[in-house]
Amino acid sequence: MKCIKSVLLASAFVVAASTAGSAAAQEQYIPLLSYRVGPYAAGGTGFYGGVIDYFNLVNMNGGINGVKLAWEECETEYNASRGVECYERLKTRQGGASLVEPLSTGIAYGILDRVATDKIPMTTLGYGRSDAANGKVFPYVFPLISSYWSQAAGMIKYLGEKSGGMAKLKGKKIVHLYHDSAYGKEPLPVLEEQAKQYGFELIKIPITPPGNDQQSQWLQIRQANPDFVILWGFGVMNAVAIKTAQRNGFPREKILGVWWAGSEEDTIPAGDAAKGYTTMTFNTPGNYPVLDEIRKKVYGAKKGNMEDPNRVGTVYHMRGVTAAMMSVEAIRNAQAKYGKGKVMTGEQVRWGLENLNIDEARQKALGAFNMFPPVKTSCDDHEGSGAVKVQNWNGTKWVPVSQNWLIGDKALIRKLVEESSAKYAAEKKITPACMN
Repeated sequence: MKCIKSVLLASAFVVAASTAGSAAAQEQYIPLLSYRVGPYAAGGTGFYGGVIDYFNLVNMNGGINGVKLAWEECETEYNASRGVECYERLKTRQGGASLVEPLSTGIAYGILDRVATDKIPMTTLGYGRSDAANGKVFPYVFPLISSYWSQAAGMIKYLGEKSGGMAKLKGKKIVHLYHDSAYGKEPLPVLEEQAKQYGFELIKIPITPPGNDQQSQWLQIRQANPDFVILWGFGVMNAVAIKTAQRNGFPREKILGVWWAGSEEDTIPAGDAAKGYTTMTFNTPGNYPVLDEIRKKVYGAKKGNMEDPNRVGTVYHMRGVTAAMMSVEAIRNAQAKYGKGKVMTGEQVRWGLENLNIDEARQKALGAFNMFPPVKTSCDDHEGSGAVKVQNWNGTKWVPVSQNWLIGDKALIRKLVEESSAKYAAEKKITPACMN
């Protein structure tokens, strides 16, 4: 299949540092801590391909009020120490970074304190440290759209509804099968709290990355005979999990994947074993005018970043487009306050991120209506939404299970955010406050 071929090509394709032109006075510079080689290359090529495709589209349409975007890539291989090195190498190039989006919980943790010192905002779209939603403690970090905690709460709500009501979760067994890393452990505060709240048994089973062999874990699952398995995986681990579950006779209908286990790169390699598999998502599957514009203008002009144009609109590509759209809207927002048609500083872009309001009307104007939930941020809420959806792999494509956006226990999430961020503030001697 073309998608598999493109993933293999992308995995072997090492991209040298690339830029979108010279550092002219009217260019807004954004470093890209990307990964296009290694076990997570398929996700990285799709995501950063989407980012660059949207940046190219914006530039081809005249930039942001005339200001063109410039970027430079640095290969991290999804390695935290390499990510920190890349950040340090690129942050002062071309007049200074506007913002950074590392697409890695490990790298995000590695530069968390640095971005505040450097006054460079960091977005962590659908991942990273969930308590960073409190902008009074983390003024330069934005876990936009939905954090891992919001996703975990959404998962439990969905599983409760699937069981016939939240009360029906009492006595059930739910396995958390997870990537043994900070990423995989991130949802545990929510899952543990909701296990107490609803009376289900939470069974934690880690998988050492990259997760090529999971036979022992699935033997544990078969012995436990759980009602549901939450697959919190990434990269090759996901397809291996789906195929190993089938070999062990565990129904795919009882598996609910994290959104980083819900792409074509996860299901196509699993073949027939993936049909009927369900995951969370923060993008609604389908096609959108902005994607058609990318195909027509960017790929029509042979400026597309994807090796295979057929990957345009796939899950990782769409997430990259979404991330880039958030960045561009933040810069546009900052220009409205600090000077239309001017290059914005990192501090000014930070304000733009903290005052986003991408409502349905703005989504329609961007050609992305319902592609992601409406996002409205504030000092108190750097997440901006918390909404999720559920999607199902029908054997050839992803289709939405839930038509409306789903929100889990918002009160619980806020309580955890306040408690965890307060602890961080005390450790770092931070006085929580809103910035101007």
